[in-house]
Amino acid sequence: MEGIEHQTLNVNGINMHIAEKGEGPLILFIHGFPDLWYSWRHQITALASLGYRCVAPDLRGYGDTDVPANPTAYTSLHVVGDLVGLLDAIVGDEEKVFVVGHDWGAMTAWSLSLYRPERIRALVNLSVVFTPRNPKRKPLDTLRAVYGNDYYICRFQVSKHGLSRSDEKKMLFSRGKPWFAKWLCCSSALLQEPGEIEAEFAQIGTARVLKEFLTYRNPGPLYLPKGKAFAHPTDSPIALPSWLSEEECDYYASKYDKTGFTGGLNYYRNLDLNWELTASWTGAQVKVPVKFIVGDLDLTYNAPGAKEYIHKGGFKRDVPLLEDVVVLEGAGHFLHQERPDEISNHIYDFFKKF
Repeated sequence: MEGIEHQTLNVNGINMHIAEKGEGPLILFIHGFPDLWYSWRHQITALASLGYRCVAPDLRGYGDTDVPANPTAYTSLHVVGDLVGLLDAIVGDEEKVFVVGHDWGAMTAWSLSLYRPERIRALVNLSVVFTPRNPKRKPLDTLRAVYGNDYYICRFQVSKHGLSRSDEKKMLFSRGKPWFAKWLCCSSALLQEPGEIEAEFAQIGTARVLKEFLTYRNPGPLYLPKGKAFAHPTDSPIALPSWLSEEECDYYASKYDKTGFTGGLNYYRNLDLNWELTASWTGAQVKVPVKFIVGDLDLTYNAPGAKEYIHKGGFKRDVPLLEDVVVLEGAGHFLHQERPDEISNHIYDFFKKF
């Protein structure tokens, strides 16, 4: 896109691709799944024209950034470490920055706010609300209990042998000598082995998988039953919404054809490991100024308990500097692409106060 510059920087032991435009106070844009820096193309252009330096990386495992082989290298500590290293490289370690996150990028922004709040001037998060750590139950146990094993996040865990990654490791320990099982579980070859869902995505085709995700507008939970993912015949056409062109889909597909989906899926495969690593933050509050925006058709907003948490005090309790919650009527999950001007205006109206 015109005027957007690209470079690759070595941060936290990986080569990270960033897109940037503009001069002024820095806004760091953090993308989600299945996404890229490219999802912020509209906001980069709009906010650069309003006097901001806009920087959007491809996160580790995505696009033109390195794809580490070991999936345990995709914890929240790794990803936040990448972003802190990026900020050190482009603005130094003293300057506070504005942050905008969406989907997994919003989750990463919440983590960044917990781990390094002194680096953030203000935060706008889209779609995914803050989730306080539950010390009594691991995330995947909760998701399976609420949604069942066909829920998309649960399906993302499954190895090609039909087991979850944790169950696969338990099987190895029970059937073999412990020292061998431990070595095999730590082998990057095993850890990086694509899971069952990657094989299904390969059968469906990269471009179609991306279109299915990007055009999903059902406010209910997303299920991906084995062999029936997305519940559409693979030869049936997918009608693109007005905000998403074939050319834009082609850009996404060109990057995912190169990297595959495993890097992005590894974020989901670290949910329980993140839970283990973040015990010290149990009960911690997010203490940076926040604006939260979500679409009323977003599956995250319609998840059990989400509306009550957002609107009845729980969210404000955990994020005491929460200044505004905006629910966009008729908007789905990818609201920053679906409503680009509206989202850019919301971001500008909030950040200009600081």
